[in-house]
Amino acid sequence: MRTLAEWLTLQESVHPKSIDMDLTRVSAVARALGVSEPEFPVITVGGTNGKGSTAAHLEALLGAQGASTGLFTSPHFIRYNERIRIDGQEVGDQELVGAFERIEAARGETTLTFFEYNTLAALLIFAQRRVAVAVLEVGLGGRLDATNLIGADVAVVASVGLDHRDWLGDTLELIGTEKAGIFRAGRPAVLGTPQMPPSVFAAIDTLGARAVVAERDFKWRVRGTLWDYDGLRLALRGLPPSALAGSIQYRNAATALAAVEALGTGPNSRVGAVRLARRLAALDERSVSAGLAGVRLAGRFQIVPGAVEWVLDIAHNEPAAEVLAAQLRERALPPSEPGRAAGRTFAVIGVLGTRTPARSLRRSRKSSTAGSCARCPVRAARARRSWPRASRVRRMPCSSRHR
Repeated sequence: MRTLAEWLTLQESVHPKSIDMDLTRVSAVARALGVSEPEFPVITVGGTNGKGSTAAHLEALLGAQGASTGLFTSPHFIRYNERIRIDGQEVGDQELVGAFERIEAARGETTLTFFEYNTLAALLIFAQRRVAVAVLEVGLGGRLDATNLIGADVAVVASVGLDHRDWLGDTLELIGTEKAGIFRAGRPAVLGTPQMPPSVFAAIDTLGARAVVAERDFKWRVRGTLWDYDGLRLALRGLPPSALAGSIQYRNAATALAAVEALGTGPNSRVGAVRLARRLAALDERSVSAGLAGVRLAGRFQIVPGAVEWVLDIAHNEPAAEVLAAQLRERALPPSEPGRAAGRTFAVIGVLGTRTPARSLRRSRKSSTAGSCARCPVRAARARRSWPRASRVRRMPCSSRHR
């Protein structure tokens, strides 16, 4: 029997491409496994930025309502197991290995990418555990992403920005078309911002999906340390901030609340989605507050206190860098010790060679950040090997430039 590490190594070599935007192969294997039309409702979350945080809020809010919730997200920080959670707990190695064995037996001569194995494993495990609802975070784009083999009962697009241009197109219009590919006819399509390219609204109109738009159909207002939410039917007052830091999380939390409210409301909603919506405990200030306190997701303006305070954030494109810069402006520098100079903020960014870190750094420099750009020759590798490599970066020769 292969170990989890051995399975992950195998999956990197089964398909000739690490990314292959096509649903034909993964859909065929999903049908063979019996997971292409799950009984449990599915909320699919896409977008250039904010989709991971929105998915994490959905997991916490649904759990606070008493629903057994599966969460599939990517990539992971340290352990592959982070990608699949049930009721907030990562699945174990043996459960993953069992799922991979079933996938291998079902795929025959069909080859799968690393992410496609991951998606199928999540669907299998969610079915085996009989979750009440699953939250799927899109990996890349939407229309041809492996998660889109499932027809979402609610589809969320958190934002649309310029990213992954080689795969999705080099204009917001083209990227918006790909992101909107997760919408389904007669079902809710939740938008985390009204600032969407026309192609997103055109897709909603063409499909006859039910548009639920931030700042139009649901709103939020921050009042000091508390905030209010006005949604499709709900009016919640005096909510605490999310456990995830940064003002952007008010938007992500409100978007997640709107998605929960929208579940089962479209004219083409599945029976399972309607039944779950009726069974869920009422959303009120108490349950929502509990959910907000329980949101957990690494790398989203994550504060690591100490003699030197670290802020860890996955911002890796220009729109995300703008949000990060705003968050840095909002957060006061830690007080300096007596006799020492006032503190400064230094930015260290690590991205694949296909990206343009200079643009992101220029965005972050709009904050009070004193920038240092270090370029280190770390070879691209699968995310499951990135943590050991990252721990060795400081021992590797680097060339640096002060800006």
